[in-house]
Amino acid sequence: MKNLKCAELIGIVFTIVLGFLLHFVYEWLGYNQFVALFSAVNESTWEHLKLLFFPYILYAILEYISIGNKYSNFVTAKCISVICGLVIIPVLFYAYTTIIGTNYFILDISIFIIAVIVSYIISYNILKNTTLKINSICILILVLICISFFQFTFDPPNYFLFLDPVSNF
Repeated sequence: MKNLKCAELIGIVFTIVLGFLLHFVYEWLGYNQFVALFSAVNESTWEHLKLLFFPYILYAILEYISIGNKYSNFVTAKCISVICGLVIIPVLFYAYTTIIGTNYFILDISIFIIAVIVSYIISYNILKNTTLKINSICILILVLICISFFQFTFDPPNYFLFLDPVSNF
């Protein structure tokens, strides 16, 4: 369990740092369409969810190679935990902006960090305490989430979650 706890703590740092970088990398690399698949292309809430999802999944792959194969419920734990993080971000963001009437950069960053930390805590607890194992379904769910990110990057629905508050598109 000590290795698992250490791996999850490293995952928190990895996901936060890479998530922050992915916020800017699309612009830094000249608006590259391939990079757009994995990074935020605007300030919409949907695009900011990528900043959690893709670093989390990348780290999960690396973690699986190093210690994850010791846990039969690894994919299940990672799927459930990243979905929880993806839910936390819009729930907290829209809750506080509805109450306050505006958003604040520091609160937005705090929400991202909270979502990352909660995701890894959930993952750790599932790996440590349960035998819940629905890995095949979870792989399908993760693939569908990934496809959704790709699709909606280039063809976002006209729905508040996908609207860029800067450009209003």
